[in-house]
Amino acid sequence: MKSMPIMIGRTRNRRSAMKVVILFASLEGQTRKIAHFAQDMLRNAGHDVALFDAADKMASIDLENADKVILAGSVHERRHPMTLEVFIAAHRHALEMHPTLLISVSLSAAFPEGFEEADDYVVEMMMRTGFTPSHRALVAGAVRTKKYDYFARQVVRHVVLRDRDYDPNEEEHEFTDWARLEATLWEFMSPRLIASIAPASESVSG
Repeated sequence: MKSMPIMIGRTRNRRSAMKVVILFASLEGQTRKIAHFAQDMLRNAGHDVALFDAADKMASIDLENADKVILAGSVHERRHPMTLEVFIAAHRHALEMHPTLLISVSLSAAFPEGFEEADDYVVEMMMRTGFTPSHRALVAGAVRTKKYDYFARQVVRHVVLRDRDYDPNEEEHEFTDWARLEATLWEFMSPRLIASIAPASESVSG
């Protein structure tokens, strides 16, 4: 399991502090962990961060006053959670008014040969929602076999992981590259925005 990096807080500069909305949809917990990691990192840097779970139908999300938006969702059977896709489709015009980073969490992103497939998941979601994020990152998630039945374990081992070196008896295996994710987030928060963000890695679980 990859350990989370020690986040060394950057110098706080209130003049450059931004309001950031983070919305996540997590199926097995890894995307939730990634969203909280982003929240802690940005708050330590002095930004005003509001974190929301897409499953919380009572949440009041202020997109109008946000400077930047981070959307994070796990991939299961080629799709991101319906709650995330519904929110994006319903608020796509508001989202288009801000720099937006989509973090797509899947196992395909854990391996170089899976990046193309991992990106396909994002493209398919963009087609369904009608929204194209200004930035996107493919981030590797985790496998939590204690939550799977025998059939699901075999699918993960032979189909998703394609028989790669992985102990199926290990109850949890984290593929997320935290240092690379941190670099991706810093790049997104930089005033010098770029058109796209290189893949950060992908997950079965999110």
